[in-house]
Amino acid sequence: MPNAYHEIAFTSAVKALQEDAGSRDIYAKYEASPMQMKTEFSESEMSYLAERDSFYISTVSETGWPYMQHRGGPAGFVNVLNEKEFGWAEYFGNRQYITTGNLCGDDRVSLFFIDYATKTRLKIFGHARVVDADNPLMTKLTEGSVGITVERGMVIKVASYEWNCPKYITERYTKVEVQQALAQMGARIAELEAQLAQNG
Repeated sequence: MPNAYHEIAFTSAVKALQEDAGSRDIYAKYEASPMQMKTEFSESEMSYLAERDSFYISTVSETGWPYMQHRGGPAGFVNVLNEKEFGWAEYFGNRQYITTGNLCGDDRVSLFFIDYATKTRLKIFGHARVVDADNPLMTKLTEGSVGITVERGMVIKVASYEWNCPKYITERYTKVEVQQALAQMGARIAELEAQLAQNG
């Protein structure tokens, strides 16, 4: 059973470079072994996406140039619809509409999700469609986006995905994560001080 992600990513030119670098045999053996197609999410991928507060999406323009944009929001603004589809609400921004415009000519997208705290990253190939603001699906896509001005929605149909290794990911933490850690530390310090006062 072929890995759909490698079928998309490993072009002839890529395989030639792997051959030159000495890594082609490793990937060829991996591709020849029984494996998941990776065209449908498991609970692991669905949970991971539902917890993210940002990601990067790249599209292809009419001139053939790739274009990447950041998308962010409250944790939970990415909504998994089923094993093959997920989406989010598109917030009101600078009104350049480059990503949305690119999708008029080519619906292929590549998405990059990363969690710096756990050093995990998920890469996704997919096909995107724009959802108008009056579409009933927007009720689902706006979950987790309370109080934010929404223009439209975006839904991705998964072509394939791949988890990436944690190598070279620098650990970083959000403000909320740091505040939570400090709150736990503060509570522990208060507990110890109270014990010292009792024994004092």
